Amino acid sequence: MDVTLTQLRYFSEAAARLSMTGAAERLNVAQSAVSSAVAQLERQIGSQFFIRQRSKGLVLTPAGELFLRDAKAVLAHVEEAIDHARGEQTTITGSVRLACFSTLAPFLLPGLLSRLRADHPGLELEVVEADAAGCSAALLGGQVDLALCYDLGLPAEVAATAVHGARPYLALPPDHRFASRAEVALAEMRDEPYVLLDLPHTRELMLSILADAGLEPNVRFQSRSYETVRTFVANGHGYSILHQRPHHDFTYDGGRVASVAIKGKVPQLQTVIARLRTQRPTARTRAVAQAVRRQVAGLPAAEPSGA
Repeated sequence: MDVTLTQLRYFSEAAARLSMTGAAERLNVAQSAVSSAVAQLERQIGSQFFIRQRSKGLVLTPAGELFLRDAKAVLAHVEEAIDHARGEQTTITGSVRLACFSTLAPFLLPGLLSRLRADHPGLELEVVEADAAGCSAALLGGQVDLALCYDLGLPAEVAATAVHGARPYLALPPDHRFASRAEVALAEMRDEPYVLLDLPHTRELMLSILADAGLEPNVRFQSRSYETVRTFVANGHGYSILHQRPHHDFTYDGGRVASVAIKGKVPQLQTVIARLRTQRPTARTRAVAQAVRRQVAGLPAAEPSGA
């Protein structure tokens, strides 16, 4: 079977974007070229890789999902061989798709993009924001090459490398009786109203931290937005437990949040770079991973000071 690298590239792009048109735009070729290459690939191999839906784009079949992983591995192996042949001094070009956990995005993405633009101007980073489940799904579905996320609920097919650890802290209203304390035991927050960051896996982690301290939280409000949670806290509607800490205490509406350390042993949350175990690292993905490590080095200390 004369399967070509072009066919694999076109198939991989179509699978990543779940659209023949989107793949054609990304590859700067005619849509008919992508459709023809993928159809020919399916005929040659004797499997249907996509279900075509006129109004909803493409859906990968189980055979397509399996073939995508193998196709990406082949393309990565070829790219690695070319990198070796060119030598280590070759300028890195091309694109890398990155899924980023939504609460990490404002802390890391702007600086990461600036760093990559300076170090590797020919390398394009395409970013998709998602929650924990979305990051895993994007990796498993072949929509992204890497994920920058927390070590929460990652499936066995995903390999993760820790790059930063964040210790949880109490986010308190500025006039709270504990706001000026250096640290507070969770038991001291018993029965106080709680504002929950309601994201998959994050929700369970926060509730488990409270449960380990013997608390059943009085959840007064909940939100999927990190900044909405901080704003509720700043306005006196309850306290919260968070991990990432901004460089200042202000909220969107001009309020302030007091950040106080939790007394005693609490689990750190690991920020990781994740990829499929079957996916070979390339010069491009290694460059992005290196830039991430340099960027997280500038995150605020995991241990917050008292307000």
